[in-house]
Amino acid sequence: MTQDISFLERLLDAPGPSGFESRPARVWRREAESFAQCWKDVVGNSYAAVRRDARPLVLLAGHIDEIGLQVTHADKSGLLYFGGIGGWDPQVLVGQRVRVLGAKGDVPGVIGRKAIHLMEAKDREKAVMVKKLWIDVGAASREQLKDLGVRVGDPAVLDSGMVRLAGDRVASRAIDNRVGAFIVLEALRLAAAEGGRVGAVAVATAQEEIGYSGGGARTSAFDLAPDVAIVVDVTHATDVPEVDKSLVGEHELGGGPVLTRGSAAHPAVFEMLAETADAHDIPYSIQAAPLRTSTDADAIHLARGGVPTGLVSVPNRYMHSPSEMVAVSDLFHVARLLAAFVARLDEGADFGRG
Repeated sequence: MTQDISFLERLLDAPGPSGFESRPARVWRREAESFAQCWKDVVGNSYAAVRRDARPLVLLAGHIDEIGLQVTHADKSGLLYFGGIGGWDPQVLVGQRVRVLGAKGDVPGVIGRKAIHLMEAKDREKAVMVKKLWIDVGAASREQLKDLGVRVGDPAVLDSGMVRLAGDRVASRAIDNRVGAFIVLEALRLAAAEGGRVGAVAVATAQEEIGYSGGGARTSAFDLAPDVAIVVDVTHATDVPEVDKSLVGEHELGGGPVLTRGSAAHPAVFEMLAETADAHDIPYSIQAAPLRTSTDADAIHLARGGVPTGLVSVPNRYMHSPSEMVAVSDLFHVARLLAAFVARLDEGADFGRG
């Protein structure tokens, strides 16, 4: 059966780098309002709840931001210099088309660099740096930039919408981690349809890509005080050349959810996720996190007095590039797993350690 991914496409195509997530957040909330109680907060998080006052209460978190760019200087010639929002490999930026999110609307532009013909031989082999790049929107002066509604501090994203590839695979600049926000809402939709007594809140968290102190995940977990939390993010698919599986494990597109052990992942939550996947014939692989997960789980599991937290990831090729790639089947497998996890909980669930 073909899965409907029209909502996913709208979500992926809405520009929303960290700190500027309002457009995809509005898309997410509009979808959620059809079946859940919705609200937002000052950090930029969006919430959707079913049985909000019930206990135990489950937090399902997926961050809605994407990496992007921000204008740091407008040159008198009309060129824009920028910094990265989140972690970029500058090599992938050269020659890309962009959308600057200006006050009067989106302004198209291109990322420029000195042409290879004009470089000295010794410079052609050097890795490019962001400070050697600029955005050209076609303006000839600062005054023309003002007329376009462009100023310092404006965010920008690469101008690349979602594309449907062979089989059930899709590519987008915003897979990381707009798919996580998509999945937690789909899981909540399933949980709402199935009924039950457990409360569940899906949160499209803000600022994960720059959330060195926890971003929106920290504030949402503090505010909700959940009894258990599941974070959904992406991880590296290792079914491409030159990836050392001994470091990150063996995870392939279409292979189902990736369950994390160690670090922020509570062992009892992991075991319950694995048992649930087995019971529902959902394929999965396991990933180790000996130090940190570098996801919202790192913030959520330490909120208040601590939150038993699980981390479920989607295998993703070409992370932090204009063309990240996932298998749609993995997204719905994760949504099914989360909904089944919620259905298994009861008032007697014990996540104590030791």
